Amino acid sequence: MANKQERIATLIRKNIAEIIQMELKNPHLGFVSIPEVKVSNDFSYAKVYVSFFDEKQEKEGLAVLEHSKGFIRSELAKRMDTRRCPEISFVLDEGYKREERINQLLGK
Repeated sequence: MANKQERIATLIRKNIAEIIQMELKNPHLGFVSIPEVKVSNDFSYAKVYVSFFDEKQEKEGLAVLEHSKGFIRSELAKRMDTRRCPEISFVLDEGYKREERINQLLGK
């Protein structure tokens, strides 16, 4: 079961990255990276972790993604070969901030 979850999460990650990069035309979005996608056990929900190159654009970029969630999900449904397309929620990935803080603490 976990193997199927990983395959679906990888497929969602790849397709959403392509949709954001190629089809979502919003100048306020900036550079977006999708480091991870977590899918629920029943494949009905997908939590998409996003990070932004510029920390100043995080709030605005997350708002743009939330506003475009319907378009992204409909495009994702066209690309996926599954019965149902999962409900998407975008979450700000703060892993790099934690890593930076740990490195600072270790440097001291």
